Amino acid sequence: MRINRRSFLRTVGLGTAALAMPTSLTSGQTRKRKPNILIVIADDMACHDCGAYGSKEVRTPNIDRLAGEGMTFDRAFTATAMCAPTRQQLYTGIFPVRNGAYPNHSRVKTGTKSMVHHFRALGYRVGLTGKTHFGPKESFPFEKGNEAFVSANKDEPFCLIVASHHPHTPWKSGGGYDPANLTIPPYLVDNPETRRALAAYYGEITAFDEQAGHWMEVIDEAGLSENTIFIVTSEQGPQFPGGKWTCYDLGLQVAFIVRWPAKVNAGLRTKAMIQYVDVVPTLVEAAGAEPTNVDTNCPDPAGNRGFDGKSFLNALLGKTDEHNKYVYGVHTTLGIISGKPYPIRSIRSTRHKYIVNLMPDATFQNVVTEQDREGYWKTWLRDAAKDERAAELSKRYTQRPAEELYDLAKDPWELDNLASDPEYGKIKRALRKELKVWMAQQGDRGIETEMQAKTRQGRRKAKQKDRQTKNVTQPKRRR
Repeated sequence: MRINRRSFLRTVGLGTAALAMPTSLTSGQTRKRKPNILIVIADDMACHDCGAYGSKEVRTPNIDRLAGEGMTFDRAFTATAMCAPTRQQLYTGIFPVRNGAYPNHSRVKTGTKSMVHHFRALGYRVGLTGKTHFGPKESFPFEKGNEAFVSANKDEPFCLIVASHHPHTPWKSGGGYDPANLTIPPYLVDNPETRRALAAYYGEITAFDEQAGHWMEVIDEAGLSENTIFIVTSEQGPQFPGGKWTCYDLGLQVAFIVRWPAKVNAGLRTKAMIQYVDVVPTLVEAAGAEPTNVDTNCPDPAGNRGFDGKSFLNALLGKTDEHNKYVYGVHTTLGIISGKPYPIRSIRSTRHKYIVNLMPDATFQNVVTEQDREGYWKTWLRDAAKDERAAELSKRYTQRPAEELYDLAKDPWELDNLASDPEYGKIKRALRKELKVWMAQQGDRGIETEMQAKTRQGRRKAKQKDRQTKNVTQPKRRR
């Protein structure tokens, strides 16, 4: 499948060339010293659905080429499998509950600084093209970016976010995949409707891959490849059961590939475990500053105003294969379209995942179960009446126990819950303890935090409670 230039420009929302912001760092030597930064972000894509992460069916030649020219992170994660919380933690370096943007269609706390502020202070022009899904505007004052943005001022380095709308639903970007020939992963019910949805989703990924390839060409043809940190990342998992809206790895694990020829050797892979909150601190250090000195203007309960994340620059440079001991997950169902309260928290080590469902007696609901726009969920329920596997997968999504524990080395799709297995009791208790410590550090009160979710959303969700709503950026395209 190919997309023409007009379709590409319309999809990513390119605007007119932005004027460079004046800074105190204007010499050519400064530009040479600081790397440019370009981050291309997918929208609801599972990390394993590209060749670089093992797919034999999804065509992603550009992403695969980028992996061959840079470093692939095999253990990269977002803390929330929803668009607004994911993007705002990525841009701020702060986890969702602490920064305030923990439900979907949410915004960070007033005064919170983002990468725009931090990189402008370092002499960068900072722009974005495509999907926004953040707020208030004062916390994310990106310039409008486009192709001309990368060379608008040769005396200043740039940081540009390219935020695609692919492969977010509706999956309508084109064909090219025969449903009958697909291999159905074990987390999906294998029926004709699921196959059609999966084929359409794969088509969207190939469209995203073409966008990524286009931006690789833009940088290469401008002669900027050597000193540009070029990142492609997948945001969060797709809108299939167990992916988006959950704390399973299908939802939280992301593709994360970095090309930086000046510093990073080609074709490397690392098992260093990173999260999105680590990205801005890493890029700040790569730009020559000390990330632990940055003031985010968003204190945690103890009054600390620094990043939640920490730089993984040493891992990127190949000096270590370790980073975080644990990564965390937080999901807020209240505020999702058709979603009722169902708070979920998780912690993951390199091998084990512990999940706590704080309202396990409730039924998990969202747009998948209540609206079924892609037309497969109702067929799972239909098939569940006569097919044991369909019944098991459907129940797994909507009815869950209070605790879940998975051995990811043996069970990467998290289908065998070991929480009641006494052999894993010590591991479960240790992870539960660490999770509670993290929640306290974040000011996360679990069910109480869930019930306050609508106060953190935009004007369509919380008219009655939040005077700040008018500042939320509302993208014109689908979400």
